[in-house]
Amino acid sequence: MNKGQLVEAISRDAAITKTQAQAALDAFVKNVQRSLKSGDKVTIVGFGTFSASTRAARVGRNPQTGQPINIPAKRVAKFSAGKALKAAI
Repeated sequence: MNKGQLVEAISRDAAITKTQAQAALDAFVKNVQRSLKSGDKVTIVGFGTFSASTRAARVGRNPQTGQPINIPAKRVAKFSAGKALKAAI
């Protein structure tokens, strides 16, 4: 399912227009990003938890030449599925 299909499904299930569904989805994504950027977790009971963590710097290998390359540390987003979501799948 892509974003357009998700917007259409939200619109149909919530009995709202596609424009309203698009705005709601965009607001959800924007607020999750903002929370993760500030270091907070976003927990939706029954669905899961979005969090951010720091991946340590490490040494990798260039697959073509085999030369070592330094991969810098960075923050990454993580999602942990909730119990109800795991059961539904």
